[in-house]
Amino acid sequence: VAPGSKAKRKAALDAGAWMFNVVTSVGIIMVNKALMATHGFSFATTLTGLHFLTTTLMTSVMKWLGYIQPSYLPLPELVKFVFFANLSIVGMNVSLMWNSVGFYQIAKLCIIPVLCFLEILFDKVRYSRDTKLSIMLVLVGVAVCTVTDVSMNSQGLIAAIIAVWSTALQQHYVHHLQRKYSLGSFNLLGHTAPAQAVSLLIFGPFVDLWLTDKRVDTFDYTMVVTFFIVLSCIIAVGTNLSQFICIGRFTAVSFQVLGHMKTILVLTLGFFFFGKEGLNFHVALGMTIAVIGMIWYGNASSKPGGKERQVYIPISEKTQNHS
Repeated sequence: VAPGSKAKRKAALDAGAWMFNVVTSVGIIMVNKALMATHGFSFATTLTGLHFLTTTLMTSVMKWLGYIQPSYLPLPELVKFVFFANLSIVGMNVSLMWNSVGFYQIAKLCIIPVLCFLEILFDKVRYSRDTKLSIMLVLVGVAVCTVTDVSMNSQGLIAAIIAVWSTALQQHYVHHLQRKYSLGSFNLLGHTAPAQAVSLLIFGPFVDLWLTDKRVDTFDYTMVVTFFIVLSCIIAVGTNLSQFICIGRFTAVSFQVLGHMKTILVLTLGFFFFGKEGLNFHVALGMTIAVIGMIWYGNASSKPGGKERQVYIPISEKTQNHS
């Protein structure tokens, strides 16, 4: 295969993976918003457990059909991943409950600097000046269009710190496990989804009771609510899979930076479908700044030296090569 056609094929697959993630992520946010805001189903942790149960059924069927080959992931690695992933889910829900929406959004923006720190520390990644500046521009843009009231308290701050670090560690760990154990996205999901489904369905109802003072088993499950729950679970299979595909193909930092495109899409669709106060000037300005930052990041990080992993060759190996 010619280098040019190989590069074009990779670019097409990258774009396809990214569009798959954007469509499923925005879709699930809109469905969950209708389910929770319109129909009052506020059991987010239990719903996530149902998402992973559906994903487990999908991976089991694909294993049975032979589309997913047997693979190995040590139990300690699986336990660590599930701990970070579940802590991230609960942490984000608690952070939203204990903080203002503005501070919650600022906390979410902090995931990118934490991921950059993890990549520099563990993967020896080096960023160019343009890549750093473009990341800062994206953060500023998203902050301008999403952050309104910013008030915080000590317990909310602790919840936000736990949520940010656990989310960053989980996303960094996805990339790490895929590289270390040569796991495809389906393989990794096949290992992690059952463990997350079981743990979240056991503890989720208790977490939701603590967060909402409502019991999931006494909720009035109408036909419309049941339809939205099933639809949410189906879309979640694509969301979970596309997250692993994107982090595997790119990196956790790129996934987060470009992921703010979803924030902008959700804001735009929210104005159309849920009729908020309208697209005012500072929201439009923030969106424009963020999109410029994303385009700049894509260009800067793809250039030679924009974002590269430093490889250290031991002195003894250098001597051998020379001789």
